[in-house]
Amino acid sequence: MSRKFIKKVKLIEKAKSIKRTAINSIFLIKPGLILWLSLLYLTLSPFFLVFLGHHCWGLPLEKQLSGEIILQRLDANLTSDNKIIQATMTVHGRRTSRTFRMKSWIQGTEKAFTEYLDPPRERGTKMLKIEDKLWLYSPDTDRIIMISGHMLRQSVMGSDLSYEDLMEDPVLHNLYTAEIIEDTIYENQPCWVLKLTAKKQDVAYHEKKLWVDKEKYIALYEEWYAKGGKLLKTISRQRVEKINNRWVPMEGIFKDVLKEGSGTEFKIEEITFNASIPEYIFSKANLRR
Repeated sequence: MSRKFIKKVKLIEKAKSIKRTAINSIFLIKPGLILWLSLLYLTLSPFFLVFLGHHCWGLPLEKQLSGEIILQRLDANLTSDNKIIQATMTVHGRRTSRTFRMKSWIQGTEKAFTEYLDPPRERGTKMLKIEDKLWLYSPDTDRIIMISGHMLRQSVMGSDLSYEDLMEDPVLHNLYTAEIIEDTIYENQPCWVLKLTAKKQDVAYHEKKLWVDKEKYIALYEEWYAKGGKLLKTISRQRVEKINNRWVPMEGIFKDVLKEGSGTEFKIEEITFNASIPEYIFSKANLRR
């Protein structure tokens, strides 16, 4: 055989080898390519985007929630256009306890009117809150007093609650940022522990810690701190009931840790959400009515 013929045969064999290698490479790459294209499709499909909204790469929903979202859900659970509440407040002092019955009409976060029904000595005492102003009416003196300045730090009826506490915006995410600092169990309920830090300096409590029920989005326990980090007050809540698709704590104890006694106990007897409230209720004239 001539050298030219042998060279031609070698070239043909080499070409066949290259072809076989190319074909094999295609079959080797093709499964990976198909898998990559499939993942790309799923990622961009509406179904997968919805799926990510509920389970982020296999993580349970509670692991995705930020402190801010939890705080907003907690606020949404308790805030409403208006509500009417009838409740008792028992002040447990060092030696004796006193119980007050009251009825409150609340409109949004800006207006609230409270009338004391019992005991007879306090019957007819009324409070009116409109935005950042608070008035108190005493039937004994027939006088209306605006509570302001240092008076806001005074106790309400000798309780562990101050007038300043009444004036605080109940929508917490307006005042605080929130972060999750712990997962724990409180009173047999799985809870997040949220650390709240004030957005502004002119607040009564620079920091709060909330033990938030993971199912009901209720703060079962709270600690309120001064700017320097000193614990000032605590709140514990019990007997959570579902009312009009909302979880409501029907009992709680408010404790000023700097005050003697075992705290102030609150019990809700009746609560109505989104009831019709006449506008005259939130007027100064109604204080003397």
